[in-house]
Amino acid sequence: MALPESVTATITRLRERLSQRLAVSDGFGALLGREANPDLPSPSVIIEYIVPSTQSWAFRSWHRRMVKTAQRSEGFLRADRYRPLAVQESCLKWHTVLHFEQPHQLKQWLQSSDREALLKAGRDIFKSYKFTSFETGMQGWFSDASGEELTGLGPPAWKEILAVVLGLYPIIMVQGFILERLGLFESWDPASAMLANNLITTCVFTLVVMPRIVRWLNFWLRPAHRRSPLQTEVVGTVVTVLAMVAMVYFFNEIA
Repeated sequence: MALPESVTATITRLRERLSQRLAVSDGFGALLGREANPDLPSPSVIIEYIVPSTQSWAFRSWHRRMVKTAQRSEGFLRADRYRPLAVQESCLKWHTVLHFEQPHQLKQWLQSSDREALLKAGRDIFKSYKFTSFETGMQGWFSDASGEELTGLGPPAWKEILAVVLGLYPIIMVQGFILERLGLFESWDPASAMLANNLITTCVFTLVVMPRIVRWLNFWLRPAHRRSPLQTEVVGTVVTVLAMVAMVYFFNEIA
């Protein structure tokens, strides 16, 4: 039995709307016999560089070499460089956007030996750099390389060491005191007991203590390329050291 024309028209409109929604995805669009949407964003990476003003020309030359290296990579589309922004301490912030055809091609270039060699050559030109990837509209960090790619954005190493010790020392002391009084892990073999201890310490340190340390000392834990006033440096250092001395005195008294 034939359907009424109004019902047929309604079904046709619904199919068209569904087709339009599904066609956003290349896979579903292919199933529907539609071509991939050419307006979909290509996989891109935004790279930010902090460059001393005196190194501007050297950075431009280095950047041209970097783009030429990317151009030789499979799937490269184009590179965009934007006018620099002035930041503190006579530094400029440069932004570059590189576009590739496919996410795996972008990742292949980011992990290439040619790019690694260029980064080593550029260490003397820019103070720090970081990048963010946009893969078909989905933003995320390259977590498998983030440890290397966030170079120079944190505070100086000596500040990081003091902050870590400030947070880690009381955890170890309190944890050891509690475990000793409760007699936990005494029947365990040393390796297993050490593993359990480290797991507890790391969880407490990472999830509870360190976020608070960073928040309390935020005025002092500035990125290395942003110099703080001398008064701020002295106050932060003295507060950190005095806190450690006070904890040593406290734990010696209760031991």
